[in-house]
Amino acid sequence: MKIAVVLLNWNGQKLLEQFLPALVQYSPEATLYLADNASTDDSVAFVKASFPTIQIIENSSNLGFAGGYNIALKTIDAEILALVNTDVEVTKNWLVPIIETFKTEPKTAIIQPKIRDFKNPEFFEYAGAAGGFIDQLGYPFCRGRIFDSLEKDVAQYEDDCEIFWASGACFFIRNTVYKELGGFDADFFAHQEEIDLCWRAKNRGYTIKYNSKSIVYHIGGATLNQGNPRKTFLNFRNSLFTLTKNLPQKKLFYVLFIRLILDGIAGVRFLWQGKWKHVFAILKAHFSFYFLFVSIYKKRDVNQMENYYEMKSVVISYYLRKKTVFKKQK
Repeated sequence: MKIAVVLLNWNGQKLLEQFLPALVQYSPEATLYLADNASTDDSVAFVKASFPTIQIIENSSNLGFAGGYNIALKTIDAEILALVNTDVEVTKNWLVPIIETFKTEPKTAIIQPKIRDFKNPEFFEYAGAAGGFIDQLGYPFCRGRIFDSLEKDVAQYEDDCEIFWASGACFFIRNTVYKELGGFDADFFAHQEEIDLCWRAKNRGYTIKYNSKSIVYHIGGATLNQGNPRKTFLNFRNSLFTLTKNLPQKKLFYVLFIRLILDGIAGVRFLWQGKWKHVFAILKAHFSFYFLFVSIYKKRDVNQMENYYEMKSVVISYYLRKKTVFKKQK
């Protein structure tokens, strides 16, 4: 089974210097690629000189996570695509259990490994942890991470279970499925495009799995940190994009209405904290959503799954009931 490990890079030479040695050492089963989004540093020159076995794909401009991968992956014919952030450290034999699952489970289209925090290795990491789910209003959360609360990994998620979405930090997908779905939605640019892709895969009957036997460590926020208003804009806008494209029709406008109200409450909270740039980021996200609503709505698939959520409200569970640990429920 041919597998391609593809890193999307934009001015990440320091990260490449730090994490490429382990990737090269521990990935003998794969062909390695660097897809560069028109970096202005010496990333490409560094990789060519230091890791000549890594194949280089140079995009003509910075197309973001979604567009950058879409362009780069067109040229790769491997059966399995492994999309790995440049701030991820892989471990010995990390590819072996993933390949085995794809070989033995033909309906499994997407897989995520266990993602621990590089800076605090005993804990799960924010972007994916032990697999992602959403609540009835489309708020994402993970086994091992509810909002900003991270769990310590004490072997509580060793089951290789079905999940709703896999993290884009380390994302495995069958190439045929990626092409069938048309890849990531380039309108997202970055953030939450993997949730949209997974939801579309689910709507077509594909299975998404978490594999506990494959372990990686992720820094998180190395390209765009949590406090950046640009990240606030993308997260708020792209969340509305995802709901518009994938919610069942009978729930769509009700859920969007509630989410717009809750976004307003989030804006008031930022205002109270004096974070004016984040308030404007939310307003900008809403205006962008309104402007693009018709074009985004036209991207809806014919079928949307009805039973899409793991719990009714992760917001109520977390903020009112003070439940900071994942527990399977409806």
